[in-house]
Amino acid sequence: MAYETLKYEVAEQILTITLNRPEKLNACNSVMEREIVDAFDRADGDNDVLAIIVTGEGRAFCAGADLSLGADTFDRDVRRGPVKLLPDGKVDYSDPSVSDGGGKIAMRIFRCLKPVIAAVNGPAVGMGLTMQLAMDIRIASDAARFGFVFSQRGLVSEGASSWFLPRVVGIAQALEWSYTGRIFTAEEAFAGRLVSKIVRADRLLPIARALAHEIVDKTSPVSITMIRQLMWRMLGADDPMEAHKIESRSMYARGRSADAKEGVMAFLEKRPAVFKDRVPADLPDFFPWWKEREYE
Repeated sequence: MAYETLKYEVAEQILTITLNRPEKLNACNSVMEREIVDAFDRADGDNDVLAIIVTGEGRAFCAGADLSLGADTFDRDVRRGPVKLLPDGKVDYSDPSVSDGGGKIAMRIFRCLKPVIAAVNGPAVGMGLTMQLAMDIRIASDAARFGFVFSQRGLVSEGASSWFLPRVVGIAQALEWSYTGRIFTAEEAFAGRLVSKIVRADRLLPIARALAHEIVDKTSPVSITMIRQLMWRMLGADDPMEAHKIESRSMYARGRSADAKEGVMAFLEKRPAVFKDRVPADLPDFFPWWKEREYE
């Protein structure tokens, strides 16, 4: 399908999603919110997609929320219509209209079955930054700028960033950036471990694609999907035994797989492995394990 606010391009089993409202610095509106979610739904179901790169068209990655409604930009009653009320007149916070749009994007990326690389080509603030936190690796152009600007707009952390950001950079750094709401450079983002490297603008996508190829060309897609979810889900575990239990299941299932046999033989025979298992068809029967009551 064609998108109004995105480019969706697959080449060599790498999907590049480009936020494409350059005249608005790729500011995110309701159409873009829906289209990003749809693009990740589509990618998860596409066996030809083994890795995803997200970047921005033009000079910005994403300038945050589209502020074209002015003072009413963040007033949900104005944007989506009045939310439901409880019999006592209080807001019914279970009304879907209350749900944060940036959070919908972040949670969809979090659930993704494929590895996700952010190639941050320019300014990324507000939800343009929080959406990156659920991505796995962030590479910044030397032209990139970042900002968790919510405190300066009379808002609060969104996009599930109060969960993701401290886990990515640590609580002290997360609070400093969130309290001040200041715009900071790619160098400060690197020092704070928000991004893994800084590169020249003209090298950003080639380096992101080279990294994606390291994953796509040399690893088992099923293994990558399972490793991604193991790492993210275990951030919330209260004991390493939870990791041991699910890793034991995973090692048992993957140890019997065609991919594991191929991986060992390729190593012994000193040749590149050819992994044939695919996502989601060849995921083990206990996936997604976090849906089970014992792991909730």
